[in-house]
Amino acid sequence: MAGHATVPSSPEPSSLRALPPSAKLVVKTLEYEGRLTQAELVESTRLPDRTVRYALRKLEDEDVVTSRISFADARQRVYSLTTAES
Repeated sequence: MAGHATVPSSPEPSSLRALPPSAKLVVKTLEYEGRLTQAELVESTRLPDRTVRYALRKLEDEDVVTSRISFADARQRVYSLTTAES
């Protein structure tokens, strides 16, 4: 099909089933937008800061998301999917 965009591969659906909807939204946001800080995830998802923190903690526990210290601002962490270039 001409014009069909390729979407980055997402984590295994079975690993996401037990996670809350907020965590699934964070995964989809990272899938489409790439690496983001927590503040950027709050802005993109329109979820409360506390909800994004909880979702990120759950996703890191399940090894779906990894985090690194931001080179632009060492006070922040940058989150990405583990299936992406980590």
